[in-house]
Amino acid sequence: MSTIRAAVLPAVGSPLEVTDIELPEPGPGQVRVRLAAAGVCHSDLSLSDGTMRLPVPAVLGHEGAGTVVSVGEGVTHVAPGDGVVLNWAPSCGVCHACSLGEVWLCADALTGAANVHAHTVGGTPLHPGLNVAAFAEETVVAARCVLPAPEGVPLTDAALLGCAVLTGWGAVHHSARVRAGESVAVFGAGGVGLATLQAARIAGASTIVAVDVSPEKEELARAAGATEYVVASATTARDIRKLTGGHGVDVAVECVGRAVTIRTAWESTRRGGRTTVVGIGGKDQQVNFNALEIFHWGRTLAGCVYGNSDPAADLPVLAEHIRAGRFDLGALVTERITLEGIPGAFDNMLAGKGGRALVVFP
Repeated sequence: MSTIRAAVLPAVGSPLEVTDIELPEPGPGQVRVRLAAAGVCHSDLSLSDGTMRLPVPAVLGHEGAGTVVSVGEGVTHVAPGDGVVLNWAPSCGVCHACSLGEVWLCADALTGAANVHAHTVGGTPLHPGLNVAAFAEETVVAARCVLPAPEGVPLTDAALLGCAVLTGWGAVHHSARVRAGESVAVFGAGGVGLATLQAARIAGASTIVAVDVSPEKEELARAAGATEYVVASATTARDIRKLTGGHGVDVAVECVGRAVTIRTAWESTRRGGRTTVVGIGGKDQQVNFNALEIFHWGRTLAGCVYGNSDPAADLPVLAEHIRAGRFDLGALVTERITLEGIPGAFDNMLAGKGGRALVVFP
């Protein structure tokens, strides 16, 4: 047992508390990791405000990378000193979804979130938010929650591979299956949106339209691969159709999770095109369609969980693009902070400011 610093969510709707916690040594089938960096994802905000419900109090953070400190009995695929990427949604390999090869829908992926991960100094049990509790100097996770970090990729950058990059990459290459020459619109230019733009560029998309409420994000979006930039408004769908010969885009990827944005993405997609929803919205976000338009437009509307990715298979592919300079992890990051800066990063998300905030540990 040792004392470390962590960002704790004491209760849903409460402010995060950066405090000392007691972290145990790894037991059988577990790995202890010293974090190099952790990305601040909108899902962490969704956990803190109750949009997504998991046990609390909890140590949040699910996008991270670091170095193995020690391993428990039976762990053989990593060893102390190895660099690893945290995998917040590990597949069990035996449930119905896994048997179909749809590991991103594993029925048991989040069962670890109900475990007791650590304790406050006063003895209160703490749960690992989304399994991995990355908003901490160190964490102890199940062995299946760590993957070898790609060679040649700094661990501080590799942290982004744990959620934003896999989600954006998979939305383009697995869910929407963007083909060379197709047109793509990406709604939301935060961390996931910027990763999606880069993935669309790598896929060979021709016209790539970035949409965001903030005019200030245009430079970020164009650097990521956007050929056009649209500031979100009541005429967004019409504006996108004008940019695509009046037809709409072949593929629209929604990275916001709001009913109005999902509906706009749908209306921006051409007849017979594909609309992929990546953003996580609340139960109160109701999207309405009428039966006639579903028939007439012939569009496909699909949800997308974790980019429909298999991290073990996708990380090596992404690593090649990163090493070749085709995918720029650093371009996603607009702020590097300490644990104490996480509440401010949440505020920026709510205000629609910036890309990814990255907690960097000394």
